[in-house]
Amino acid sequence: MRGKICGIGAYAPENFYDNHDIAKIVETSNEWIRERTGIVRRHIADEDTTMSMAVKAARAALENGNVEAKELDLILTATITPNTIIPCVSCEVQKALGAENATCFDMSAACAGFVFAYNAAQAYIASGMYRTILIIGSETLSNIVNWEDRGSCILFGDGAGAAVIRGEEGEVFPCVTHSDGTMGEVLACESRHQKGWEEKEAAKQTYLSMDGKEVFKFAVKKVPEVIEELLGRTDYVKEDIDWFVLHQANQRIIESVAKRMKIDICKFPMNISEFGNTSSASIPILLDEMNRSGMLQKGQRIVIAGFGAGLSWGASLIEW
Repeated sequence: MRGKICGIGAYAPENFYDNHDIAKIVETSNEWIRERTGIVRRHIADEDTTMSMAVKAARAALENGNVEAKELDLILTATITPNTIIPCVSCEVQKALGAENATCFDMSAACAGFVFAYNAAQAYIASGMYRTILIIGSETLSNIVNWEDRGSCILFGDGAGAAVIRGEEGEVFPCVTHSDGTMGEVLACESRHQKGWEEKEAAKQTYLSMDGKEVFKFAVKKVPEVIEELLGRTDYVKEDIDWFVLHQANQRIIESVAKRMKIDICKFPMNISEFGNTSSASIPILLDEMNRSGMLQKGQRIVIAGFGAGLSWGASLIEW
């Protein structure tokens, strides 16, 4: 058995900060941000939470796939910004949907979260343990962004994306995942759920910190490598792939990956200008947009690749 995406959905808050709004907070400009990141605006949660956005994206995915909530065997949410520690976001989604038959738990893999969740879903389906799985990436990164740090606050936004994966007979497509904990400090955020965090001299460490140069170097090296590794486990070559859907971290990263792999940039769809970096939500938000616009056609081969904190990275092959 293998898993097939049968429904996709997404949600982003109506409220947003464009680059001019950011320029009122830190010393920057619209031109500076667009040139270095490709971002024009990012959606910022006002009344929404990680859980409420996850529910809205999940409902859209279920509707798109014509799947009833009671059919779900597992709900798996990838998030680094849960608004509740317990119960987990997935259990809250289950309650809101009425998905009484689903087992629920969350996964913390940051920007690689959706790819890791997708791979986990495939493994569960292949084992026969579950047949219909809802995976979600949902983030309110605005809650952990240091709005005084020009290097990071320009990048991140809030949103959620979800996919329903259903088992069917067929060959299981390969997936590849990696992590390197020795590099964890280049993209980090300490928890506030520890004694005396607010009294620490370095309390700012409970906000997201990033070494942009190191993250850039990591991404443009590891993403082409993991895609080549993935394709090496198949009978396909890069020319056989219709779309390369990468985590939307930075337009320059995606352009550098395409250049290094000698693949037309047209095969790398992007929506980072509208949403910024939404971590685990970025890939499903983009897939939903592509699906609604008619870009995705039955039988197309898609490579999804996520990369980020951990450091962790991975890729999977999808047949739409």
